[in-house]
Amino acid sequence: MKQLFFVVLILFGLKASCQNEISTEMLNAFRKDFKESPKSAALQNAISSNSLNALTINRNSLADVDVFFSHQVKTAGITDQKSSGRCWMFTGFNVLRPVAAANMNSKEIKFSHSYLFFYDQLEKANLFLEGIINTLDKPLDDKRVEWLLKNPIGDGGQWTGVVDLVTKYGVVPEDVMPESYHSENTSAMSRILATNLRANATKLRQMHADGKALKIIQEHKTSMVNEVYRILALSLGEPPISFQWRFEDKEGNISPLETYTPKSFYEKWIHVNLSDYVMFMNDPSRPYYKLYEIDYDRHTVDGGNWKYINLPTKEIKKFAVESIKSNEAMYFSCDVGKQLDMSRGYLDTSNFAYQQLFDVNLSMNKAERIQTFSSGSSHGMALVAVDVDENGNPVKWLLENSWGMKGHKGHLIMTDEWFDEYMFRLVVHKKYITKEVLDILKTEAIMLPPWDPMFSPEF
Repeated sequence: MKQLFFVVLILFGLKASCQNEISTEMLNAFRKDFKESPKSAALQNAISSNSLNALTINRNSLADVDVFFSHQVKTAGITDQKSSGRCWMFTGFNVLRPVAAANMNSKEIKFSHSYLFFYDQLEKANLFLEGIINTLDKPLDDKRVEWLLKNPIGDGGQWTGVVDLVTKYGVVPEDVMPESYHSENTSAMSRILATNLRANATKLRQMHADGKALKIIQEHKTSMVNEVYRILALSLGEPPISFQWRFEDKEGNISPLETYTPKSFYEKWIHVNLSDYVMFMNDPSRPYYKLYEIDYDRHTVDGGNWKYINLPTKEIKKFAVESIKSNEAMYFSCDVGKQLDMSRGYLDTSNFAYQQLFDVNLSMNKAERIQTFSSGSSHGMALVAVDVDENGNPVKWLLENSWGMKGHKGHLIMTDEWFDEYMFRLVVHKKYITKEVLDILKTEAIMLPPWDPMFSPEF
């Protein structure tokens, strides 16, 4: 068909030098090519009236989903992030909740996402305004200033945000600071916060242009952060400084009523050293076995930038299997929208045949998808199970999601091939990592800019 199309172009007298614009002759050739295809009419009728997933689902694999796993972590109940981009926080908590549940001898424990979200937004606002102050001498079209103004605040994030926020502010049980409408539906509040921050960024830059001293500018910045605190307190409620709490264990025993601070609660019932976890990335567009850092992309001014080791997936999987066998869940992020059959909660590279339906080229390898912004990490979940064959090789994996009971009972099942293509980040405790890989952490990190195609927050 493509050869016939080019013959048609030649018959219409089109030359290579004239093909830099869409001409009438070219459009006529397109129309002729489309009409002469015997399948065009039938495909048009089908595609224009149905969802692409319904038309491209691979029926040969519909009965292939095996929901059993050879090794599975004990978890502490399905959660729901609702209409928010807080998957990174839910995932981080889903890694920590089984630890707390085991220490309490409890079936289930849920932490307050609203509590930590309050401080996440407050810290991000302060970080943004500090970024504006640090770039006062730069023009508006400077790349970093432009990036800051395009991304003043958001509800997305990733593992290092969990580490820095929990370490600084601790955690509280969900019933101590329940969800609010705006913690579960973040878009309206996010728009107000973004507008407020951009307006105040303009004010800070004008103060600098007027020759105001840096001390005066910093004082105004503090009052601007206070404005953000007010928005958050009105929308989410104020976080508790201390609280009284007790719980029921598996045997029905009621614990003593104790007074906690958020940090003392974390220290008593979780007491995990979050600095012992290592983030891995699989980015085939860059050299493996190297340490990378993303400049100025963090949740707090006093926190850490993203830092990760880039490894082939076969190496990352070895650490993941060991962690699951030891009953430890992991923070996992991926491009969840690719080849997801949500009706079954199934992630498989052969779920949908879009390329075959349209008879067009959609083929790229993972490196090419990254470099062209076609694929990147979009969602965080907890990796909680693996199914291995008789030789110990992974066949499929299980992800604990934060979308309520959607998918496979609140989970997504992922084939090993999908893991290779669309997994991006995994956080593993250092005790499951080889010395050779851990030694990479001692090397000097390669600094990357926050606008790099690989580095958008999970939602």
